[in-house]
Amino acid sequence: MLLGITKASLATESFISAASFQETTRVLTEAAVRGMRDDLRGLKENVIVGRLIPAGTGFAHHEERRKTQEDFPGR
Repeated sequence: MLLGITKASLATESFISAASFQETTRVLTEAAVRGMRDDLRGLKENVIVGRLIPAGTGFAHHEERRKTQEDFPGR
């Protein structure tokens, strides 16, 4: 099945990433109403919120964060 670039970008697990592409108001409103949480695992989401990206220098930071989340799922 092929999706256009618009539909493919809106189908991501990250609502922040989806909101950065198109239909920003609708995507953010739906996320707020549903009480969604974005775990900021991708490059784009981390750039948008001004955090280290999970690559290069920031890789070790994100790996440590991922391990902590696995050890303590409620955090």
